[in-house]
Amino acid sequence: MATSRWTAADEAPQVSPRRRGPVLERAILDAALEQLSTVGWNALTMEGVAAGAQTGKAAVYRRWSSKEELVADALRSGFPDLDRADDHGSVREDLYQLCLRLREAMYSRSGFALRSVLYECDAASADRFHGMVLRRLVEPAQRLFREAVRRGIERGDVRPDATAEVIFDVIPGLMMFRAKVRGSEWPDEAVAEMIDHVMVPLLQAGRE
Repeated sequence: MATSRWTAADEAPQVSPRRRGPVLERAILDAALEQLSTVGWNALTMEGVAAGAQTGKAAVYRRWSSKEELVADALRSGFPDLDRADDHGSVREDLYQLCLRLREAMYSRSGFALRSVLYECDAASADRFHGMVLRRLVEPAQRLFREAVRRGIERGDVRPDATAEVIFDVIPGLMMFRAKVRGSEWPDEAVAEMIDHVMVPLLQAGRE
């Protein structure tokens, strides 16, 4: 199971006032993310999620018929949006700020929860959640990196032919490899080193 910074409460929560609709659904989804990031996929149960949300098991089953469906909705609801690439004046700063946002997503509660799912669940479920990683994290990140590079080409601080698809795999690939294999949590200085020693030289190589 993936190691998490998130820790469960030491004591059982007090019973909360009766909730309905979106408020109750949000509490259930939050409880599912908390369970995933603390006990993992295999130990997560609908009963445990209900207890964490301070509601009854029936309230969970009325909305989600299986653990897989509940977890999928919880992950979708929890990921930070990667919907824009702000202009910070240079390709170096644009990429640096985008990497900080990608790091935030990777180490959010949803990021920890997703890793516990991918490491522990069976092959069929893993395929489903791998698709979610691509749609909610990898593909949006690559789109924003393309936008930053395109803007750099227009400014003149990126060579015009720096548009090969593999270029946009470099940052996500490095970040995921070092997080998974080397256990790096990507402090700011490591992000800056990747941008300054890998991406900027790559994007400017041969530029006149």
